[in-house]
Amino acid sequence: MLVIQIYADNPLRNFNYLIACPSSREALVVDPLDVTRCLAAAKQHGLKITKILNTHEHWDHIDGNEEMRRHTGARLYAHNGAMGVIDHVDVGLYAGDTIAVGQSIKLKVLDTPGHTRSHVCLLANSAVPGLFCGDTLFNAGAGNCHNGGNVDDLYDTFSQQLAKLPDNTKIYPGHDYILTNLKFTLDREPGNRAAEDMLNMLLDHDPHNAYITTMAEERRINSFFRLDSPVIIDKLKSEDPDFSAAPSPRDVFTALRARRNTW
Repeated sequence: MLVIQIYADNPLRNFNYLIACPSSREALVVDPLDVTRCLAAAKQHGLKITKILNTHEHWDHIDGNEEMRRHTGARLYAHNGAMGVIDHVDVGLYAGDTIAVGQSIKLKVLDTPGHTRSHVCLLANSAVPGLFCGDTLFNAGAGNCHNGGNVDDLYDTFSQQLAKLPDNTKIYPGHDYILTNLKFTLDREPGNRAAEDMLNMLLDHDPHNAYITTMAEERRINSFFRLDSPVIIDKLKSEDPDFSAAPSPRDVFTALRARRNTW
């Protein structure tokens, strides 16, 4: 599997992706906001874009659809629940569906509500798994629930699906927020050595050559996977006298998401 991460270099710090079959050179493009860069990358690598995948319906993930369709004739895939708000969807997706790319790539569809109610992630079950996670999971962080989302759904997605992925799964999010997210982790869990080390390593981070985390790293640096950390829990208790004396993981996740909203 060939994965090309394309940084849009815009204020929202979007990532677009090409997922390609090395033998047939067919490619799927994920959330192609920066169509010019996506087409240039496809040309550079000798790829033919035949499919477009929108992880969800927000404008910064769908606005390039029509231009990309005009240039490539590619078919458009999106969550079945988003077909009423994303124009010209050819295939509505359900949990467990498979998208084939060329001769060798099969991408499993995960139904991952939370950031929006109609959000999908793609899991490439290759020798080294890869998760293309839109705005559900970020490197060292979690998506917000501001525009059509729900924090309980997001917690369920994290706890019931993402937390069960293998350690070697590579994480390919929809935006480059890693430095800010690492700083949030350290605000919530001072002394997290793994987050400190990664932040120091990435201070001169170039999003055009972004660091790709794994699930093993996320479990160490991402506070939304560290819901049983005594440091995180004690800090939440110290900040809110009404916070539960024995919080559930859902309680901790919800409190962290609320603090990240205004952090």
